[in-house]
Amino acid sequence: MTLIHIDSHQVEKTLSPKQAVLALREYLQQGFDPSTDLERSRAEITNGDFLLMPSNSPTGFGIKLISIPGKTADPSIPSVNGIYVLFDGSTLQPTATIDGVALTNLRTPAVSLAGVSHLLTTSSQPLDVVIVGVGAQGRAHARTVESVCEGIRDTKITFISRTQPADLDNWLQAGSDPAHEAICNAELIITTTTSPQPVIDDAEVRNDAVVVAVGSHSPDARELPGALLARAQVIMEEEAAAFREAGDIIQAVNEGNLDKESLVSFADVVRGEVELHRSAPVVFKFTGMPWEDLVLAEAIAARI
Repeated sequence: MTLIHIDSHQVEKTLSPKQAVLALREYLQQGFDPSTDLERSRAEITNGDFLLMPSNSPTGFGIKLISIPGKTADPSIPSVNGIYVLFDGSTLQPTATIDGVALTNLRTPAVSLAGVSHLLTTSSQPLDVVIVGVGAQGRAHARTVESVCEGIRDTKITFISRTQPADLDNWLQAGSDPAHEAICNAELIITTTTSPQPVIDDAEVRNDAVVVAVGSHSPDARELPGALLARAQVIMEEEAAAFREAGDIIQAVNEGNLDKESLVSFADVVRGEVELHRSAPVVFKFTGMPWEDLVLAEAIAARI
């Protein structure tokens, strides 16, 4: 069996963001239980962290290897580096390596939209979107929102951060009055920052807003205030994963702002087993699980 390498350009050309969203939703609708997924692990290494994300499906298995530079690392090093190795489920031989950064930049926003896309595509009215954070994930989320809504809703996307990138005109300064107004008007808010503290205020979020928190993945970091989760319908990725890494959820529960029993799962929402009401904000908090990478890795390899 020939081992192939799928580079970032091939990843981008082979599977569109909308196709990635649909692949994740279909996998859950077919009955996959995320609680059976293999646990990802993290190890501290010189100048950063090393993440291992293994998973298996009926047709294959794979592992994503990711390195994340720490505060003392050379600032010229990219913030995420990695590779995915895909194996055939029958022969157990490696069949492909895939650019890990490109796969992550496809997978993460695909998960974000897979959990809430059904709430955003029932209207034909323009969709106001605020994305907090202007890094690779912020921009990838913008492309995914546009892909999912194409032909259904026009999208107006506003980026918010502390420093304006030279290439973005649709940007507002964090903490400014225009940024506050944009968040108040947004139907969809996506936070993609590395901030350990909340980056939006509860009072800014309208009652029918959908909020997706992407950036934090440790128990001591959060992007959303507890008061928001106290009045929201909160979707978790999967219970064990959420209470290992989702600081937004962990801290809100510990504060008494969120009842653990009120949480609903990503899988139950996608399968239509839980109905969400737009009379209160919907919050989807996830940290990423290995099965999501495997589903998209297999979909990409099958097309190539």
